[in-house]
Amino acid sequence: MTIELKMLLWSVVLTFVQVLVASMGANQQAGLATLAGNREDMPELTSWAGRAQRAHRNMLENLPLFIALVLIAQLANRTNAMTALGAELFFWARLAQAVLYIAGVPWLRTLAWLVSVVGLILIFLQLV
Repeated sequence: MTIELKMLLWSVVLTFVQVLVASMGANQQAGLATLAGNREDMPELTSWAGRAQRAHRNMLENLPLFIALVLIAQLANRTNAMTALGAELFFWARLAQAVLYIAGVPWLRTLAWLVSVVGLILIFLQLV
């Protein structure tokens, strides 16, 4: 398995862990009865629980881009040291971004997100 596919696999694991953390926060604040219901009266989550939910949503917005780029690079047989670096940057930056987001560290969180975007760009540049 290439490093790009390994980083894709670990990004999926990270996304799953993020949904578990966000669910724990939602359960702590809203309660299981509210979560098991239709969520029409779902209260807005605050503090770390709200940040965990937003971090997970942010990952869900970025993960499809990473999936597409990695799969295109694999199918086009265009993987190389730069696509591997891009994939590693994406994963490790997303991990850092999730931790920093949940911890409530604003500027470093944004920097981590930016590094993940650089990872996407590095892969993209090898495809055009």
